[in-house]
This record gives sequence, C-alpha cells and structure tokens, in this order.
Amino acid sequence: MRDGVLKIYDEIIESNPNIVRKGKTMPYTSANGHMFSQVNKEGELGIRLSKENTDEFDKTFGAKPFKSYGATMREYVLIPESLLKDKKKLGEYLKKGFEYVMSLPLK
Repeated sequence: MRDGVLKIYDEIIESNPNIVRKGKTMPYTSANGHMFSQVNKEGELGIRLSKENTDEFDKTFGAKPFKSYGATMREYVLIPESLLKDKKKLGEYLKKGFEYVMSLPLK
C-alpha cells in the first residue's frame, strides 16, 4: 500500500513545478516554512487545507483526521482511497494545500 501511495504522491508532486518532495523516510512537502502534505508510516496521505477547502472536502469525501506518529495533524485531512485513484483531482487538492500555506505568515 505505502509504495503505491508514494508512487501516486510523487506523480502529483512532479506535475506541479512549485512543489518539491522532501524527506526520505517520511515524505512531505512544505512551503513558506509550513508543511502541507505528508505520507505517514502507515502509507496514508494527508493534505493540509484551509477551513473553506476542508469544508468542501468534507462535503465531497467526508473529512477524516490525518495522524502521523500517533498525533492528529491540525488542519490536515486524510486522503481516501477513492481520491488516490483520481490524480487530477488529488493534484488540485495538493495545489490548494500549497496555496493555503503560502497565505500564512512566513515561519
């Protein structure tokens, strides 16, 4: 499962020149000093979204919290398997995560 998620994660990152994957054992993306996506050790993908985008995500997919190392990641949503199959839509949510952290104060 984790390898499949990492492959999809890499593909959607590669489709956006503003986003770079970081981390070898715990892959993540960050911008403006803030992380906005991560693949946890269970092979689950989480994306950090604004309140508005989380509400939209919840209506469509049912937002569930994303956990990493046993901690619930604030502002992150767990990406469901159904969305992993739609790389175009998943890429749009990753872009929304990027845009959200770029709107936050520099950390």
